[in-house]
Amino acid sequence: MRLSALLPLLLSLLLAMPLAAQDNVRPPESAVGGGFDSGETVRPPSDSVPQGAPPAVEARPETGGAQTLEDILRRQNGEELDDSFRREATGRNDGDAPTAGQLGTLGGASDPEIWRQLRYDTAQVQASARGPAADVLIQDGGMRWLQFREGPLATYGGYLLLGVLAILALFYLIRGRIRIDGAITGRRILRFQSIERFGHWLLAGSFIVLALSGLFLLFGRLGLIELIGKELYADIAAVAIWSHNNISWAFMLGLVLVTVMWIADNIPNKTDLKWLAVGGGIFSRNVHPPAYKFNAGQKLIFWAVVLLGASISLSGLSLLFPFEMPLFAKTFEVINGMGIPGWFGYGPLPTDLAPHEEMQLSQVWHAIVAFLFMAVILGHIYIGTIGMEGAFDAMGSGRVEEQWAKEHHGLWVEQMKRKKRGAPARGRPAHPAE
Repeated sequence: MRLSALLPLLLSLLLAMPLAAQDNVRPPESAVGGGFDSGETVRPPSDSVPQGAPPAVEARPETGGAQTLEDILRRQNGEELDDSFRREATGRNDGDAPTAGQLGTLGGASDPEIWRQLRYDTAQVQASARGPAADVLIQDGGMRWLQFREGPLATYGGYLLLGVLAILALFYLIRGRIRIDGAITGRRILRFQSIERFGHWLLAGSFIVLALSGLFLLFGRLGLIELIGKELYADIAAVAIWSHNNISWAFMLGLVLVTVMWIADNIPNKTDLKWLAVGGGIFSRNVHPPAYKFNAGQKLIFWAVVLLGASISLSGLSLLFPFEMPLFAKTFEVINGMGIPGWFGYGPLPTDLAPHEEMQLSQVWHAIVAFLFMAVILGHIYIGTIGMEGAFDAMGSGRVEEQWAKEHHGLWVEQMKRKKRGAPARGRPAHPAE
């Protein structure tokens, strides 16, 4: 065929190619909701939108669909925010092949889409480590936890302890030491046996170490580093962490011992109402309400120790074994089922918690309970030492002055005397007199 005859054919093919190509062009996968692309959504023309559907108008035209300053401020203030414009802009659909699969798209997503996938925990991540938290690469709740820990927790917790100390100091200045009103007899009565004192001091001694080490770890970073330097602080912090983690076992053992030994004597009864009606007599002289082995004030301390101690032990175990003892998701389910949040005008508590959120909530709860525990124990220490004459002997030598026992535990003294004479004891059992 001659070249002059081929030229018209080639020219017609060249002119037809753009039209054919235009007919066969398909929109990018992202335009129909699939694959990894720029994340932009191609909207249908306005006449194809079903009646009643919201108009296809960009919600944030001033930023091209990105978040605005108002969005950022609402999120920082903890206000409710519809972030679907970010959550859904990850370049993925439910029907897409896995990223690392044979048909998956490797590296096809833009950086913003990848970070949004990580931010909203929709990324397909393969981690060499194994564990509940191995696949969670970003969990921004840690900032809220840190801000609460260094802000309200440390501030109000510190004010609570200082306030209790101030109240005790003021009470001592006004009331003075609670003395034994009657004549000293010189006779001493066995109040606590050796095993009881062992359990008490095991619990008390371990709690003091845990309290001091915990306060150091919370407040040390805020104020001590500048005073003692980073190196010395790091050495002390290492000792504090080791002590806190290991002495906690002694605390839990002591808690079990005192609970088993004293729970029967701490059941509330009618005499406790008489004791509470006069404030135990600690505000007045020569006022001594009847009481058995433990009066109403001691019973309040006992149950506070048992309940707070059990709670702080559970959260402590969760922290000792990270990610293995989630506590709050199931607890929130129970609370939601009871409708408790609605009583206070709140919505349901979150039940889908990341492993890190469980740990952060455990640490926060552990610290809050610890502050309440320390506040209670400060009052107990005060009464047991400088606040009341003769009280320390009960846990020191185990034997107390008979007149002290009559004034503060008169019904218990009567029980012991009847038991010593061989008469049947009425009320709760008690230890024999010496």
